[in-house]
Amino acid sequence: MKFKTTPYHSDLLKDTDRLSAFWQAIVDYEGNNDLAYDLGCGSGVLSYFLSSYFKEIIAIEVDKKTSLIAKENLSDFDNIEVVNSDVLEYDFTKKADLIVCEMLDTALIDEEEIPVLSYAKKFLKEDGKIIPQSVINTVELVNLERHYLHWDEGVNYETLSEPLVYSQFNLLDEINPEFEADLSLKANRNGMINGLKITTYTKLNENLIVGPLPMLNPPLLIPLDEKFVKENDLINVKLKYIMGEGIESIKTDYL
Repeated sequence: MKFKTTPYHSDLLKDTDRLSAFWQAIVDYEGNNDLAYDLGCGSGVLSYFLSSYFKEIIAIEVDKKTSLIAKENLSDFDNIEVVNSDVLEYDFTKKADLIVCEMLDTALIDEEEIPVLSYAKKFLKEDGKIIPQSVINTVELVNLERHYLHWDEGVNYETLSEPLVYSQFNLLDEINPEFEADLSLKANRNGMINGLKITTYTKLNENLIVGPLPMLNPPLLIPLDEKFVKENDLINVKLKYIMGEGIESIKTDYL
């Protein structure tokens, strides 16, 4: 099936690893199949995947132009309804067996995954499921070539520590969007550090973890003041951010 897209959603469709991972998670879904919500449906490709497995899909997209494209793409499917609405303002009237919410980004900082799911999962059946299922975040000490906050998109940097898992949570749980942690990272060689690298791994189901991809959670590089470290030095850093409030909410400082 050929999908019409916006330029941004065209890039999403070109990331075939991301696309095939979500397709596999939907194929692997086990549970009731009466109703699925596709939140932030974009061009509608995940609703298209869901259409073979669910009696009804409600696909919600806040951007009017994108929702019209999704309606056109999915017009031949009687079991899919595309709605132009902000999820946080949508009048949910039915409880779903599955919520698919692909509003993903690194550490869930720059997308509305957490506030959207905090609201929408009230309309999930007691035994309902969410794709993705959970998130795992790691952090490393780095020396950055570009000393400002940016994503890892072919830029140069050196890592000076092993990855540390600093946060992991199940999206079915209640999650405080205001994240704060004191991190202790051990340098694995001598060198100059001036930043942190955050990497997010997304667990779509019990058996499927998706690592960073071009259009799914590229690592985030966060500047710190320069500090020379020796091998085995422990570097203590406070990391704060608000999930859903954007990268402007990120705060870091040495302890």
